Amino acid sequence: MTDPTAAATQANTVPPNHKRVRTRHFQSAKENGVKITGLTSYDQLTASIFDAAGIDFLLVGDSAGNNVLGYDTTLPVKVDDLIPLTRAVAGAVSRAFVVADMPFGSYETGPDEALHTAFRFMKETHAHAVKLEGGVRSAEQIRRIVSAGIPVMAHIGFTPQSEHGLGGHIIQGRGEGAEQLLADAHAVEEAGAFAVVLEMVPSHVAEQVTRELRIPTIGVGAGPHVDGQLLVWTDWAGLTTGRIPKFVKKYANLSEVLTDAVKSYISDVSDHAYPAPEHEYED
Repeated sequence: MTDPTAAATQANTVPPNHKRVRTRHFQSAKENGVKITGLTSYDQLTASIFDAAGIDFLLVGDSAGNNVLGYDTTLPVKVDDLIPLTRAVAGAVSRAFVVADMPFGSYETGPDEALHTAFRFMKETHAHAVKLEGGVRSAEQIRRIVSAGIPVMAHIGFTPQSEHGLGGHIIQGRGEGAEQLLADAHAVEEAGAFAVVLEMVPSHVAEQVTRELRIPTIGVGAGPHVDGQLLVWTDWAGLTTGRIPKFVKKYANLSEVLTDAVKSYISDVSDHAYPAPEHEYED
């Protein structure tokens, strides 16, 4: 939540990890027109790098299913899969706000199940908040978790855990769907969510939601008129292969970098160039 002008002024005096980001900073950012930045992370190494660079929040997403665990979708991901990943991320940061994703099947049956899952994440990982999908249909779950003192980030629009019910990766909020999206947005705000992710919705609809809500909106393919942005780090860094969503901007090409590095390593070993004398131990 860095104001670019202020950041330029303070660049030599205030390190990125100077202050722990909390829910009140999300609200303050919205009120002051400061953009919020988020990335996914699933391990200690990337979390520490992103944290030191000044990212505002890290989501330990069930997207780990596609990016870590080798699944085709997020649906098989279990709570027990995400707990060690979340623990690693939470233990690596000193500034960023860490949000744990509640996977499919861990909250849908009702508020009691949702609260039990949230308790597990908060006690076993030291995350700072949880995230769950669904608007009106998840309002009671959100309300129950928040009443227990646990911050909740909501997620509406395209909700990957419901991809089969939605008919695939379909943009949400178009035409008459805008009314339902607005209803979902107001439902999660009224239930107590501190922020809401809007995924794959038309920019003008996301703008209306952002204007109507008091809580911050975080866009994932929702255009520029939201309060913050979130991307899956493997998409953003050029590690993901195959289909990349239209909304992703690639900020690096780590797939190419790693491929070149592996080829160089194979060549050096094959040509007896590695290990060289400087890599050997002496008596």
